[in-house]
Amino acid sequence: MLFNFQSFIDEMREKPDKKEIVEKYEKLYGPIQWDAEDQLWYTEYLSKFSYVPFITPDELGDDFDWALLEKLVTWSFSSDYELRLDKDTQKNELYIAVKSWDQSVVKTVSELWSFQMLRLYEIYVEEQMNLQILRKENPEDEQSTQAIDSEREMRLKKWEAVLDTMWREQLAKDTKAEQEEKLWDLLWKL
Repeated sequence: MLFNFQSFIDEMREKPDKKEIVEKYEKLYGPIQWDAEDQLWYTEYLSKFSYVPFITPDELGDDFDWALLEKLVTWSFSSDYELRLDKDTQKNELYIAVKSWDQSVVKTVSELWSFQMLRLYEIYVEEQMNLQILRKENPEDEQSTQAIDSEREMRLKKWEAVLDTMWREQLAKDTKAEQEEKLWDLLWKL
């Protein structure tokens, strides 16, 4: 895998502008060990998001943990996403939308380069660590914790709606195909 969680944490420890994030996180939650999936922010929140396969760059194949990336994208407060069925391939395309000041950029994961993918992991993991720090750093500031929890809940509900919509679209497609097949059967019997 090209993105290695522990290597990324080690890199953060070496950067003067990032090491404070790791130090604060570890002060509040203990040593950062193992993989992203073993972190509190993952087990409490990201683990609630199921994985829906999507189109990835062919040349990157198994180079990335696509389920982790999808979960990081769908929970992120700093970007938005859409999972859309590509009519040609009949596979899902994951769109990521990022807005900065007056600019907005929308890209599909399938069109990103490996260095862009790595940067996404870094941005999203750092964002999640910062949010987890905010939730515990000032326990008397219930408003911040509630705002984070509310946003998380909203994102989880959005994901559930996306899954529900996908299920309904597939059901409608299957029903239509079944009706067409029955119609052809009737026509052949005439």
